[in-house]
Amino acid sequence: MPPSAAVATALTRTAASGMLEELRISHLGVIESSTLELGPGLTVITGETGAGKTMVVTALGLLLGGRGDSGAVRSGARQARVEGVVASGSLPGFREAVEESGGEVEDGQVVLARNVAAQGRSRAWVGGAAVPVTTLAEVAEPLVAVHGQSDQHRLLRPGAQRASLDRFGGDPLAATAATYAEAWAELVATERTLVEVVGSARERAREADQLRFGLGEVEAVDPRPGEDAELAAEETRLGFADTLRTAAETAREALSSEDGAVDAMATTSAARQALEGVRDHDAAAGELADRLAELGHLLVDVAGDVASYAASLDTDPARLAAVSERRAALTALTRKYGETIDEVLAWAQDGAKRLLDLEDTDGRISELEERRDRLRAELGRLASTLSAQRTEAARRLGTAVSDELTSLAMPHATVTIAVRQQETPAPETPAGPQLLVDGRWLRASVHGVDDVEFLLAANSGADARPLHKGASGGELSRVMLALEVSLAETGSVPTFVFDEVDAGVGGKAAIEVGRRLAALARTSQVLVVTHLPQVAAYADRHVVVHKSSDGSVTTSGLVSLAEEDRERELSRMLAGIDDSDTARAHARELLETAAPERACLPEGRRRG
Repeated sequence: MPPSAAVATALTRTAASGMLEELRISHLGVIESSTLELGPGLTVITGETGAGKTMVVTALGLLLGGRGDSGAVRSGARQARVEGVVASGSLPGFREAVEESGGEVEDGQVVLARNVAAQGRSRAWVGGAAVPVTTLAEVAEPLVAVHGQSDQHRLLRPGAQRASLDRFGGDPLAATAATYAEAWAELVATERTLVEVVGSARERAREADQLRFGLGEVEAVDPRPGEDAELAAEETRLGFADTLRTAAETAREALSSEDGAVDAMATTSAARQALEGVRDHDAAAGELADRLAELGHLLVDVAGDVASYAASLDTDPARLAAVSERRAALTALTRKYGETIDEVLAWAQDGAKRLLDLEDTDGRISELEERRDRLRAELGRLASTLSAQRTEAARRLGTAVSDELTSLAMPHATVTIAVRQQETPAPETPAGPQLLVDGRWLRASVHGVDDVEFLLAANSGADARPLHKGASGGELSRVMLALEVSLAETGSVPTFVFDEVDAGVGGKAAIEVGRRLAALARTSQVLVVTHLPQVAAYADRHVVVHKSSDGSVTTSGLVSLAEEDRERELSRMLAGIDDSDTARAHARELLETAAPERACLPEGRRRG
């Protein structure tokens, strides 16, 4: 069967963004030290049983933040280490995630690393920065999807199945889902606020009473801005009025005496007159006489000001008592509501606004209830639209996956995708995770009102059952492959890894598995661990795990085959021996069969 039209239209897409460019493994299982250079397209990994093929998948699992098993550390080594070089490219959010973790992107590449000690301790790095393993998992999760006998739980999660369906639904479905999620978040916030306002009505009433009392106290005193400082200065003057007047009178008399005593003004005048008499004999004497004249004028002004100051001093005991009483009233306010009268007035202004809000509790509740009802009605309409879009996408995706399975040794298998809703009793008051949709009250969440479940009928006439109940490990791997091929245009992740996707497959079906993997590799980077030569023939890059032994220690290494060596490896996989002419002929035929599929890859994608 030829590649699907959807895949054919994506031939020119690249997997550069987020693609694994290199994988370095040391002291992991039977692998002592190996470096695997990767690239776009399909890479297959083959080797004899026990050579360590699955260690490559184990290494990738560690880079994705999987559990570090100290038992996987090579015997005699202190720790195992895995490093992956990733092309950052334009993968949305990847560079930001790296930088937020403290790592760096250098020359468009990011190095992810993981150590697992023989004693069980695990460490992780992102872009050179040491991070928790959970952070490594968050950064790396969007990069690689691993599908193997032990990794199929991803496909079995309801959330992952719904996400796959939504990706297949394309932009219209994504737009509806995004609008729904925004409205849902607003509804949750509105209902939370409504509960708080209703539940805190008693506390709000108590707070309002306290504010009314405080504002009443401030209003009764009616202070002016800065009045406390003004009265403090006036009280000081009134309390020392007699002392101040005595000092002022003494100063006035020293400047200008009324009883003929010598004073500053008379002395200054006499000095000026003495110098005026000799002005004609010396210009310097005249200048000094002028300066004394200026001093005389200044003394006259100062004497007048001192006299006015002395006259202004008030010794009225009644005024002093009034000022002291007023200051006491102001102090009572500053003791409760602010350090100064200005701060008291600011508190009163804010308190008046807060009181208006507290007194409008009923209005606030009505406003929140109106917003809640409006959002619930809008969400009901959006949920209905979203369910219809998912139902249509489910029909198309189920058909596409079933068509793919026909060529993957599952000719009678049918995949259906159920989009169901769970009804709930009608509530007395609309609240919580339920919505009224097309006349029915349904359980709801941020993702809508739909439960999405992938069902498989493995044979004609068989009941469709959930994947975890209706599919064996090998069948599940092929369902995953069929699904990823069908989702090829959505660009879900840059790299796919398949381990034993060809379990239980042989003959013509195995060739179709290889063809589907090659089709998926046109839009994504694909790594496959396989024991089938029919699959390996479609590879752009063929890596062999070689095993050697010195009698006590077994080591494995990863070797990328040149084009001329691939025929020999395929013949070994076919016949179990290296030099079978029949197997070589069959291997050559397989490569020729796969050549058209490999030839339609974009320029530069083919590798030996």
